[in-house]
Amino acid sequence: MILSGREIHKHLGKEIVIEPFDEKRLNPNSYNLSLADELLVYENRELDMKLPNPVKKLRIPEEGLLLEPDRLYLGRTNEYTYTEGFVPMLEGRSSVGRLGLFIHVTAGFGDVGFAGCWTLEIFCVQPVRIYPNVEICQIYYHDIHGEYDTYASGKYQNSRTVLPSLLYKDFEK
Repeated sequence: MILSGREIHKHLGKEIVIEPFDEKRLNPNSYNLSLADELLVYENRELDMKLPNPVKKLRIPEEGLLLEPDRLYLGRTNEYTYTEGFVPMLEGRSSVGRLGLFIHVTAGFGDVGFAGCWTLEIFCVQPVRIYPNVEICQIYYHDIHGEYDTYASGKYQNSRTVLPSLLYKDFEK
């Protein structure tokens, strides 16, 4: 079951942390998160899962940055979130999707206990200009039933910056 906006608000500061929080961004069953002014792009066209792939950092200026199709951009939310007792999920906003801008292409499923800023996989079907601090996606929460293990450590836990894929670490085991 998805938590209502009122229920999200009721759990703020306890099982749900969103920092900073702005009451105006609370929706009937989600909360809008905003885009930080930093992006990463992979330097190589060909990527290798077993290797750390080099990236370069881009800044999104106030006048915006034009994104190109057929290129993956990694962004992050301004907001730091923490969730205990619920499963956090992330989706792009419909107004953003209607511009052909895909936010969080494949990894919108969070773990109970995840803490950090969310890295966003951003892809566009045609050139589109983006701006820093735009409300770009929404977080919503599912109940979890039964006993569970809290996600306490991992490659992306407690991140406050944009992180590229760290999948190569899985091959080091």
